[in-house]
Amino acid sequence: MLDLNRPERFFVLYLPLIFSWLLSSYPQISYLIAWLGSFFILFVSISGWVKPIPSDRKLSEQLMRPLFLTQLIFSGYMSCSSIFYFLNQLGYENFHLTDQLFKTNNHNIELIAICQRYYCLGHAAFITGILMMMQYPIQKKYQLQTPDVADLLIKTALVSMPVSLFFIYTPGLSQFAVQLAALSFIAATLALAFAIPLRKTANIVIAGGLFLFNFYKSFLSGYKEPIIVSMLVLGIFLYPLYKRTVTLIFVPVLLILFLILPTYNQVFRQNAWSGELSADNASKVALDAALNNSSELESSNWSFLVFRLSEIDMFIKYIQSTPKYINFYGLKMIEQSVSSLIPRALWPGKPSTEELIMERVINAGIAAKDMDVSAKPALVADAYLFGGGAGIFFTLLLYGAAAQLISQKAESLFGGYLLGSALIFSGLFQMLWRGLSFEFLLNSVFWSYISMLIIARLMYVFRILKPAV
Repeated sequence: MLDLNRPERFFVLYLPLIFSWLLSSYPQISYLIAWLGSFFILFVSISGWVKPIPSDRKLSEQLMRPLFLTQLIFSGYMSCSSIFYFLNQLGYENFHLTDQLFKTNNHNIELIAICQRYYCLGHAAFITGILMMMQYPIQKKYQLQTPDVADLLIKTALVSMPVSLFFIYTPGLSQFAVQLAALSFIAATLALAFAIPLRKTANIVIAGGLFLFNFYKSFLSGYKEPIIVSMLVLGIFLYPLYKRTVTLIFVPVLLILFLILPTYNQVFRQNAWSGELSADNASKVALDAALNNSSELESSNWSFLVFRLSEIDMFIKYIQSTPKYINFYGLKMIEQSVSSLIPRALWPGKPSTEELIMERVINAGIAAKDMDVSAKPALVADAYLFGGGAGIFFTLLLYGAAAQLISQKAESLFGGYLLGSALIFSGLFQMLWRGLSFEFLLNSVFWSYISMLIIARLMYVFRILKPAV
């Protein structure tokens, strides 16, 4: 819980925001202070300066806990990715100034700085929530009974996959399919990381096959995130045992993926999603374009970094329209979020959650009603639409606290960090890595929590878990 004897250390998390706000008359400086502030928050939180990091495990063996991986992905996507949009507004393209006489639009820079201050506020509140609830060691309710963790992980991956397919074809329950598919992927990745140092050939073959299958599916999905996440998670799982190898191999691989995936996905979607080519053929064409067309690669990469990696362009439109033209949504968003919890199987006439969220996008003028697009607001932007700066603070504070409490509950139910945070929390609660719109977030977290309780009970019934001594 919050250390009331040292509240000043929590206050330090908000210093970048305060300095940025004091210098708001100088928008470029204000932006940079708020942007660098997220790196400062990341450093002081994971270094243990604000609150000591858990001592029950080595640092390298607890990276899947919310303070580390969740914060890294969430803050990287939310706070740090806007730098490319900022540079673009200053006249840069591919990190080169396009015109020495380029005249910046000061009003746009002011709006970017305002958004970045909100991101910095959200990051500080998020970490405050995590650190307030962070309490280790965990009092375990159950402990692992089976001695062979490597085999258990393989079985979890193999069982989760067909069960997820069953839910895909069960009307109204497709959200469970997404949960279990993610759990299968995490289990297979963790199983591979376990099997390699143990040199268990059968496990390496099975887990490696599952990992490659998931990686292949990700390439044919047309989305970048699953590909990058699959490599990132494998690297994190292997890092405690192979620190040097992981650093030398996985870091360059991730950078290469960031370079080629924007072009690959753009070409793949043009061919596969339009129906012109099969997914396999579209993948070959896209890979060839990504590897051989340097001019298209540069253009696609910069466009991706500026407009796709960060959602600040949409956030600017939200703060321009709310509350000037459209009032904060307040309780309406809470009501819609609560109603989203009811499964469609129990409420066949349930309104489309996607359409309810898209109303906010349409009202802000980001998309027209007849446009076939999906541009749902990210969590910080949605929290702003809920209640401005106060909405961001309280939403992200609760968000961080919830992430930490769920991770600790998972460790209590599943006998510790390995099955609790590394497998169950990372498998069922991946939506917490990036954040979603209110309605999708509450729905996903609630039903993932129910799934976690059911899985714990099943593992107890099948004698995988036993009451902790």
